[in-house]
Amino acid sequence: MYIILAWRNIWRNPRRTIVILMAVIIGVWSMIFLGALMRGMETQMVKNSISTLTGSIQIHNQNYRNDPVVENSMDNIDKLDKALSKTQDPGTLWAKRVRVNAIASNARHATGVTLVGIEPEKEVKISFIGNTMISGRFLLPGDKNKIIVGKAFLKKFNTKIGNKLILMSQDTQKEIASKAFRIVGIFSAESEAVEKQFVFVPISQAAKMLKMGDSISEISIILPRLDITGKKETQAAKKLITAIGDDTFVVETWQQLLPMIKAYLEMSEFFLYIWYFVVFVAMGFGIVNTTLMAIFERMREFGLMKALGMRPFQIIKGVVTETFFLLVLGILTGIILGFLSVVAIAKNGIDLSALAAGTQMWGIPRILYPEIWARDVVVAGLVVLLLGILVSLYPAFKAAGVTPTTAMRKN
Repeated sequence: MYIILAWRNIWRNPRRTIVILMAVIIGVWSMIFLGALMRGMETQMVKNSISTLTGSIQIHNQNYRNDPVVENSMDNIDKLDKALSKTQDPGTLWAKRVRVNAIASNARHATGVTLVGIEPEKEVKISFIGNTMISGRFLLPGDKNKIIVGKAFLKKFNTKIGNKLILMSQDTQKEIASKAFRIVGIFSAESEAVEKQFVFVPISQAAKMLKMGDSISEISIILPRLDITGKKETQAAKKLITAIGDDTFVVETWQQLLPMIKAYLEMSEFFLYIWYFVVFVAMGFGIVNTTLMAIFERMREFGLMKALGMRPFQIIKGVVTETFFLLVLGILTGIILGFLSVVAIAKNGIDLSALAAGTQMWGIPRILYPEIWARDVVVAGLVVLLLGILVSLYPAFKAAGVTPTTAMRKN
């Protein structure tokens, strides 16, 4: 009976019902759409940051992060390989690197860079460098004196493929080592800063130049699936630490390596729930105001119900049921519109190229692709439904407080 009466009552005044529905629909749609934009940005920020030579997990010498010099390299690599093979899930990839600060120069220019010695066949699978070549070719394991540089670096040095580049750095004997490399490829990254900072050579050539022997600077690990909460990475790191059993090695997840990104994700989560609260407050005032108007127009009806023996609780139940129907209709429609809006722009994304200069430091991509999380949809729906029913209790108690005598005095 309550369901039938409530459904009929909400359509007694279609205009008022549509006003409430529009408020709920717009509120839910804005929650879903903004949430999708923020989640898409978060996911792409983490992906870009991980692919820019960070990885899901990294292994270093305990002193390397504080002082990234060749003296703080890692030996006994076979022990690390065995621990990785023993503990990591199928699909996990890793690669060894030599990474040091260096000076790059040619006849006209000189600048500081990060020299990265890589295993070409493995690096292409775990970092951005494998999919960003725009000219020339990628490195081969047997290459000697070959180097690839970024597009912005090439422009800054006014050089081209085939030209030589001199790299200088301190070797393990604390002497200045220098070596000439020939440019064979150019890569393009999301950020010009990355293009200017990193230059890549085969790991064997970097180790030879720096007299490192079989030592390396780091091992970068990529897990099969990205988890921006960092829980999977933390579990994998703990298993790896136990398997290695050597405190001279430090195992760190991307959250520890990228504290700014972690802080941004926490702030973004907080902002999203603040937005939910603001949207609901605006929506709640509309629900209360419109419901009160409907109740004052139906005073004689409520008085008659009381005279016929209906209890106040039953009247409250009827008003809340009406609100429940309105909220459910609005929530479902808002979610559908939110999905359709995201699908409409998900193919081409949102071009942020005009803001690239201000977003590069955060790793925000130039093209933003929204991403809907089931958790956000459920939270948005529950927030609107539960709090909407809660605010509807005030008009419902007003209706339950109407007496037959008071109702008779209403025209």
